[in-house]
Amino acid sequence: MKMIMAVVKPFKLDDVREALAEAGVAGVTATEVKGFGRQKGHTELYRGAEYVVDFLPKIKLEVAVTDDQADLVVEAIIKAAGTGKVGDGKIFVYDLERAVRIRTGELDGDAL
Repeated sequence: MKMIMAVVKPFKLDDVREALAEAGVAGVTATEVKGFGRQKGHTELYRGAEYVVDFLPKIKLEVAVTDDQADLVVEAIIKAAGTGKVGDGKIFVYDLERAVRIRTGELDGDAL
């Protein structure tokens, strides 16, 4: 099993969610986060004072999938979240050792 974590622009959340549903993903966790990378930050003017916004709003998505779904899911996120501009985000894929469905006690692939 794989855990796929993607950090995307907030306005792309619905597009990515739809792409994941089409790819057969049963569930996803979304968290509002702030961060920066190559995009850095930007300056804003508020009540006449200029200040730097270092951390930009992003959405972190976490999806647990079977090994054979991982590449399909990564491709779906890339297509749905991409704008071709700096700050589109990142995708991280790492091994998932165990999954347990609390209600039934199902394990690993059956729990997904």
